[in-house]
Amino acid sequence: MTGGITGAGAQVLDTPLTRLTGVRHPVVQTGMGWVAGPRLVTAVANAGGLGILASATMTLDQLAGAVREVKERTDAPFGVNLRADAGDAGDRIDLLVKEGVRVASFALAPKRELIARLKDAGVVVIPSVGARRHAEKVAAWGADAVLVQGGEGGGHTGAVATTLLLPQVVDAVDVPVIAAGGFFDGRGLAAALAYGAAGVAMGTRFLLTADSSVPDAVKRVYLGAAETVVTRQVDGMPHRVLRSELVDVLERSGRVGGLLRALRNGARFRRISGMSWRAMIADGRAMKHGKDLSWSQVLMAANTPMLLRAAMVDGRPDLGVMASGQVVGVIDDLPTCADLIGGIVRGAAEAIAAQQALLVR
Repeated sequence: MTGGITGAGAQVLDTPLTRLTGVRHPVVQTGMGWVAGPRLVTAVANAGGLGILASATMTLDQLAGAVREVKERTDAPFGVNLRADAGDAGDRIDLLVKEGVRVASFALAPKRELIARLKDAGVVVIPSVGARRHAEKVAAWGADAVLVQGGEGGGHTGAVATTLLLPQVVDAVDVPVIAAGGFFDGRGLAAALAYGAAGVAMGTRFLLTADSSVPDAVKRVYLGAAETVVTRQVDGMPHRVLRSELVDVLERSGRVGGLLRALRNGARFRRISGMSWRAMIADGRAMKHGKDLSWSQVLMAANTPMLLRAAMVDGRPDLGVMASGQVVGVIDDLPTCADLIGGIVRGAAEAIAAQQALLVR
């Protein structure tokens, strides 16, 4: 970290992340499906953070509309999260380039050629990783930065805590590292910077803001929650969610029942997304190959969009699952993104100044 901390209310943390992306503050809002739409991304961008649109639950036309809506609302940089294994990934990249989107992030490691294509067009590429070896691979392929999520994070997650994974990745790669999993305030940002990170990324904390479009009834469920659980019954992969009656039912359901539910949800998602069965099967093949999954796991993955949509869009937490990081247990308010990011930066500046005061000269 370079740069400085100025007077009260005007703190600036100048890091490789802020210089790389052009944002004012080293705080990233992750691309959460059904949550990270134009409203939230615009609020984050206008507050000086890096907002990321979630495109996996959007059609190409919907993504084009969302990108243009954000551009109409802000001149600040923002990004789009892409599925590297999507059948129309190339078309989506063309859209980002055409619209001048600053950052492309990926939930899974993109292929070398996708990274090169984006970089040739001047787009900053930031894949998300959950292991040191994955960070080393994408950095060698030309990624501009990596977002590393520890096991505390919500949604698809690993087993290694951020405090162990982050320093491993920082020491292994020569590109900026963004820390995710367990962050919610200024102390966490200061700690991440001390580990050598260039900033922090947060999902659950931004979901629980006044600018989030998640229904108020669902936000109240989050605010009252104290426990998360990692389950494989949503889509066959480790998924950190709020513990609920539905999750308990999923955990108790047998393999046949889970597959039947996945097929029904897959059909519902096809109708909403406008995708043909051929396109969905092609995406399934790409997913199977990219993650070395069985066809049963691929079918279970059809659960995810609809189970998340039931809560995040329809406001029915009793019928859906709610991805959540462990930080949900310490969040009790719904600030605006401006207040949240401003408070985080001030808190980090205060924490850094307090540590500097310990130095004996």
